[in-house]
Amino acid sequence: GGDGSTSQGDFHEMLNFASLHRLPLVIVIQDNGWAISVPVSEQTAGGTISTMAKGYEGLDVHEIDGTDFVATTMVMEAACARARAGSGPSLIVAHVPRLGPHSSSDDPKKYQTDTVRAECVAADPVPRFKAWLIQQGILDAAEIEFIERRISVEVEEAAVLAEATDRPSPDTADQHVFQASPVTETPSQTEGESIVLMDAIAHAITEEMEDDPKVIVFGQDVAHGKGGVFGITRGLTETFGPHRCFNTPLAESTIIGLAIGLSATGRFKPIAEIQFVDYSWTGMNQIVNELASYHYRSKGQWRCPVVIRMPYGGYIQGGPYHSQSIEAIFAHCPGLKIVIPSNAADAKRLFKAALRDPNPVIFLEHKALYRQRLFSARPEPDRFALLPLGKAAVIREGTDLTYVGWGMTALMGYEAAEALAKEGISIEVIDLRTIVPLDEATILSSVKKTGKLLVAHEAPKNCGVGAEIVARLSEAAFSYLDAPPQRIASLNCPVPYSKELEDAVLPQKETILSAMRELASY
Repeated sequence: GGDGSTSQGDFHEMLNFASLHRLPLVIVIQDNGWAISVPVSEQTAGGTISTMAKGYEGLDVHEIDGTDFVATTMVMEAACARARAGSGPSLIVAHVPRLGPHSSSDDPKKYQTDTVRAECVAADPVPRFKAWLIQQGILDAAEIEFIERRISVEVEEAAVLAEATDRPSPDTADQHVFQASPVTETPSQTEGESIVLMDAIAHAITEEMEDDPKVIVFGQDVAHGKGGVFGITRGLTETFGPHRCFNTPLAESTIIGLAIGLSATGRFKPIAEIQFVDYSWTGMNQIVNELASYHYRSKGQWRCPVVIRMPYGGYIQGGPYHSQSIEAIFAHCPGLKIVIPSNAADAKRLFKAALRDPNPVIFLEHKALYRQRLFSARPEPDRFALLPLGKAAVIREGTDLTYVGWGMTALMGYEAAEALAKEGISIEVIDLRTIVPLDEATILSSVKKTGKLLVAHEAPKNCGVGAEIVARLSEAAFSYLDAPPQRIASLNCPVPYSKELEDAVLPQKETILSAMRELASY
């Protein structure tokens, strides 16, 4: 990295994690004293990252002249030997000159003096290395010139080859966002006793760890007797060992970054837990900029199958830091699959399918449904049952109106529809189950039958997934609609802690029932 990168929180999370686990890691910082136009005096306390980095126990820190071939070689050899010996990570801060602009749009004359630029040119390591080779009798001037000419020819040939390569066709621009999933539906051959949603997920994780040694679990508080805030991973460390279920620092960027690295090797299937979806924001750079685009950036040559578990949702008085529903944010990011089960049977089958999917999957678990029994508890599917991602469920058939929900709103919609049946109003209820891929076909088929559409979600109404569903169905089934599609959602504000205010902000069954009745009679 460059010296500017050392101001990022991810850099310090990395140093802490590498030192904590004595990782065989060599970190090299090319320190040219400038983060684009910001000088080190305005960038780093004390003027160098090496001073503060020495505070990380177990990190071997070196500060060197990066233009000195001998010094650089000796330090690099020592750092690599230390890593290979299992002695831990090393940080090498190599001071180097900046010989040009940061980028094609950058003009150093706007912020560097002529003297500074002249000093950088004078410190150019290439002439220095040439002089050293001649001084040591390794090469003479003619041999150096021959090498430079040969390299110049190689570079030119590569440039000509690159220029001759066909440009990509515009009709391929949206290809390779996802890799095709091999998962097909596998019905359960037997059913166990009725279990709640949280137990279904716990059983799925345990069974997958038993069947596949590549599966590992990590995150904040997941190990040993705690097993996460809700106890879903309790006992996994004792059963499978600390190398397969372990705690991480309270650092979401580290958790997601670690999952990406482990998955990309092909040797692991990471299950990364973010304690609450509300905490995912500090790992969002890793999710959006790295994980989601991994397959696309490589034109389908690389893949990064990671399952990120995150409890989400309100109705438990969690306040603004423990009640968020942000599936629309993830859905807006190409390359992520998003799963939201509403019951135990779906949760177990979908989780197993997510682990087999070659793409990254965000698995959102509604906290208020974890122990809910009347709707969410179901007979447990066997260990081989799978439910492919992207398949919605019609959980109640009807003729007067199509209702679409997921998570808590699937439960509320079902209960409201059952109540309205006593009034002679027939509501078809669809549990979406996955937001991405979106099962548009099931919704479309239902709307063509009923002629009316109501979508309910827990997230704020503004720019929610409900708006996307309404837009798609309005385009695809406008001639079938007998009424304007309607949405029910949270108010456009954070979820408050006060129970009275939380109830006013979040959708309620009575609100959904009233909207169903009104739309059905349109």
